[in-house]
Amino acid sequence: MTATLIGPDPQTRSAEQPPAPLRHNRDFLKFWSGETLSLLGSQVTTLALPLTAVIAFNATPEQVGLLRFLQLVPYLGLALVFGVLVDRMRRKRVMLLANGARMVLIGLIPLLAATHHLTLPVLLTLACAIGVFSVLFDVSWMSFVPTLVKDPKHYVEANQKLGVTSSTADVAGPGLAGVLVGALSAPVALVVDAFSYLVSLATLLWIRTPEPRPEPPAQGRHLGRELAEGLRWVFGDRILRPLALVGPFCNFSMISVWTMFVLYAVRDQGLTPTEIGVVFSASSVGAALSGRVVKRFRLGAVYAVSMAAIFAGPLLILFADGPKAVRMALFVGSFFVSYLGLGVAGVVMVSLRQTLTPPALMGRMNAAFRTLLFGGGSLGGLLGGVIGGALGLRQGLAAIAVGSALMLVPLDLSPVSRLRELPPPAA
Repeated sequence: MTATLIGPDPQTRSAEQPPAPLRHNRDFLKFWSGETLSLLGSQVTTLALPLTAVIAFNATPEQVGLLRFLQLVPYLGLALVFGVLVDRMRRKRVMLLANGARMVLIGLIPLLAATHHLTLPVLLTLACAIGVFSVLFDVSWMSFVPTLVKDPKHYVEANQKLGVTSSTADVAGPGLAGVLVGALSAPVALVVDAFSYLVSLATLLWIRTPEPRPEPPAQGRHLGRELAEGLRWVFGDRILRPLALVGPFCNFSMISVWTMFVLYAVRDQGLTPTEIGVVFSASSVGAALSGRVVKRFRLGAVYAVSMAAIFAGPLLILFADGPKAVRMALFVGSFFVSYLGLGVAGVVMVSLRQTLTPPALMGRMNAAFRTLLFGGGSLGGLLGGVIGGALGLRQGLAAIAVGSALMLVPLDLSPVSRLRELPPPAA
């Protein structure tokens, strides 16, 4: 959820004047502010889309799972391809295209709802199309930020600022979504996200830092070889490889639990959209604490404990019983533990990825991880819906929670858990 930052060649840096601190870097601040609002709007959409399916169309668990799958499955088929293409193009233009398309597609949902043309198949189709352009934007912006942040001394600061952006959106977004859905209906609440992309477009156009022309591919290279080169880099490194293997299970757990919980909260627990928003907002405060935790303890231990929190957090949902206040507290506690782990683990994983990957492979490395992470998430949405429909929502949540806890074994064996500090940067 934080950006991956990597700098220019050291020989080039030595001939440059050190850039001003980030608080004086106007183009980075423009990008940061636009992303903050855009991510806030995206959190509204993340909750509003499944609530539209549940409330407006009385969707089954399988249909809600299919919706989450279609939102994320483009990462499986397109992230690697887009990663290669982005390494050949100016990233700002690609981001403008992606956010412009997302603004239009999201804006269509309230328009179709108002004219009584919105159906569940149409909603599923639009969710998948939005996912395609989300892939394109994600693999672009992680490789664009180094254009704005040039001094390695500022990488950690930039990561922290972008992490605060994501954490703030995680905290405020679900609560805002719950209030908007309760007041306006789920489809109309999506107007907020469409507007946020309009602001993001304006801030991107406002950026004046020139982006260097990418070097053309070497003669004889083609898409397949470049894809393979990125994958070989990720799976050939002793630190990146375990990150790439464990990460999909983390997202599978988070998305499958999230998918079933929305249905479970509405149908079995009788929570309103506003109360569901409160659960996710209050629990997301944990993500905002990530920066302090990472600074104080050994890197490998921080990674191991934070990932363990992600995998063990869903178990608390199984103990939610009694008065509504008690159940709400346990729901918040479960997601608080998971989101705190996610925020901390994200900082560690991004820092390792940026340190171990050379600039020429940045787009493909990001694309490889996006494919694996969101591929796991998409399957979590799909299978979460199937499991919830087959076993019942509470039993399905129990099955996923227990299965997630079993991931503590390979996590303990990972070499990442034994790191004391960041390794030397890649040349």
